[in-house]
Amino acid sequence: MKILVTGGAGYIGSHTCVELLERGYEITVVDDLSNSNKKAIERVKQITGKDFTFHEVNICDKAKLDEAFEVEKPDAVIHFAGLKAVGESVEKPVEYYDNNIGGTLNLIRSMREHGVFNIIFSSSATVYGDPAEIPISENCPKGMCTNPYGWTKWMIEQILTDTAKADERWKVILLRYFNPIGAHESGLIGEDPKGIPNNLVPYIAQVAVGRREALGVFGNDYDTPDGTCIRDYIHVCDLARGHVLALDHINKMTGSDVFNLGSGRGYSVMEVFHAFEKACGKTLKFEYKPRRAGDIPVCYCDPAKAKKVLGFETQFDINRMCADSWNWQSKNPYGYNECEQ
Repeated sequence: MKILVTGGAGYIGSHTCVELLERGYEITVVDDLSNSNKKAIERVKQITGKDFTFHEVNICDKAKLDEAFEVEKPDAVIHFAGLKAVGESVEKPVEYYDNNIGGTLNLIRSMREHGVFNIIFSSSATVYGDPAEIPISENCPKGMCTNPYGWTKWMIEQILTDTAKADERWKVILLRYFNPIGAHESGLIGEDPKGIPNNLVPYIAQVAVGRREALGVFGNDYDTPDGTCIRDYIHVCDLARGHVLALDHINKMTGSDVFNLGSGRGYSVMEVFHAFEKACGKTLKFEYKPRRAGDIPVCYCDPAKAKKVLGFETQFDINRMCADSWNWQSKNPYGYNECEQ
């Protein structure tokens, strides 16, 4: 099978490309490089020793997207492309709805016009909102999202589900991620956020490498063992493997299905912080700050369905996740750039 990967130069996309190539899939990548770096493409080739085509295309540009489909003739799509900064989405809702939803509608039309009906969508646990149950299973109802980014994931899920319902040729898998961290063991690819990191581990990594002074921990008075929020973290390489297992499964199914991809256990902010200190061999600075609006105390998934149906289980614990994150950041202190931009 040949897989078209939208957003394949990004963090999760690049790791999934490695996994696909190592499993014998042919791939082609479509990415506009607005929140990624072409060096990631070159390094995926370096890691795997395999070549593939790359199209610098924004999925909002339907004509160029059509060209990629005509040239590549893929059998399936894994769809990562989209704007993803939560805070920015609050400031620029129109841009987020236009890019993420408009781009996905373009993608669906291009797929339909070129006879491609298999798609795996990169969704998020954010669609559960303030979850009705912990651990969160796929039966947990979708909730009220707290930001436009989350709503774009929520709506795209609905669009794809309705598409599969209306036309039996479509096969759709929605993958709801929890918190991806870590990096490829080579240290050649990893998470490279632009600007101030929104997520915990890239921020700690930048403190460890000397780019930031201290980690701000939002709230230490939650009803948890150490007072800090608990989240479900998953190694990005485990997550990438989940996409390949979903691709293996898509041929055996009809309609649409949804799977949580997480470890099924929670780690507190301070547990992750101390695991990173252990990984980098340094004592790092942190300071407690007031709670952040919208944060829930505890959030982790029930991964039973993914295990039963896809055969998916995580292999890496928090210590390995932090060690691999540190390996990437220490080898690439400014990410894919040689120096601070």
